[in-house]
Amino acid sequence: MSDASESRPLRGIGLKVLSVLVFVCMSTLIKAAGSTIPTGQITFYRSVFAIVPIVLFLIWRRELRTALHTRDFKGHVLRGFVGILAMSCGFYGLQHLPLPEAIAIGYAMPIFAVLFAAVFLKETVRLFRWTAVGIGLLGVVVITWPRLTLLRDGGMGASEATGALAVILSACLGAMAMILVRKLVHSERTHTIVLYFSLSASVFSLVSLPFGWEPLSPRAFLLLMAAGFCGGVAQLLLTESYRFADMSTIAPFEYTSIVLGLGFGYVLFGDVPTPTMLLGTALVVFAGIVIILREHRLGLKRRGARKHVTPQG
Repeated sequence: MSDASESRPLRGIGLKVLSVLVFVCMSTLIKAAGSTIPTGQITFYRSVFAIVPIVLFLIWRRELRTALHTRDFKGHVLRGFVGILAMSCGFYGLQHLPLPEAIAIGYAMPIFAVLFAAVFLKETVRLFRWTAVGIGLLGVVVITWPRLTLLRDGGMGASEATGALAVILSACLGAMAMILVRKLVHSERTHTIVLYFSLSASVFSLVSLPFGWEPLSPRAFLLLMAAGFCGGVAQLLLTESYRFADMSTIAPFEYTSIVLGLGFGYVLFGDVPTPTMLLGTALVVFAGIVIILREHRLGLKRRGARKHVTPQG
């Protein structure tokens, strides 16, 4: 990151908040399209139409040709496969849960990322972060417990329960995708990762075609097309936000999505949050912010250590 970029954290925060707003709009559009559309079909439209703003942006930046060059094609394919599974599970949960709940459970992703980093990347995770992980997982249980108890009753409530489980699985898979991205960034450019994900996700989502896509009404088609376009724009805004501020500065603003989700859910779908849902969300958000701050401190220590061993002093 350049010095000029580092001197503009407010711009980075603004882009981050704007990306969150557009992502919430994307989720709202998908939910408004209806609960009967197959999730594979939704992921296809989300992925294909996301390519449009990404390609236009790369053409404007004159980076389209370089974006297609990769040193780790298999890594992109694996990341795309895991990412499309996470997206599909998340969209299924979004169709069957109130919008704020689906967003809140999704906050578990960085919590699972800590677990997977310890297991797969052999990163050292000490008591402080393990405590935060435990608090975050408790929050997920608090949010989902009223839904999961409906599994015993069957009927309409069972769809909400499976929706909650699907979002939890989406958070797990999303955390695995984060680990894969952390490996890719060592050899790949950001715009290459973004472009290859949309391309691979579009191809993988086509696998669901033989399992029964349904004809879309003009309204549903327009909603899904707009959702895909919003997804691409939001990804670009998110990527650009990291040009102007450190990740630790920007990441906490991800949680503005719960405020937006509560507002959109209440106004558009009549979703009223329960005290249990708000309590669980508070626990998950608290744990996430603690983990972000801890990662920031550890990052400063690592950079300080490198400064001490650098020959230039």
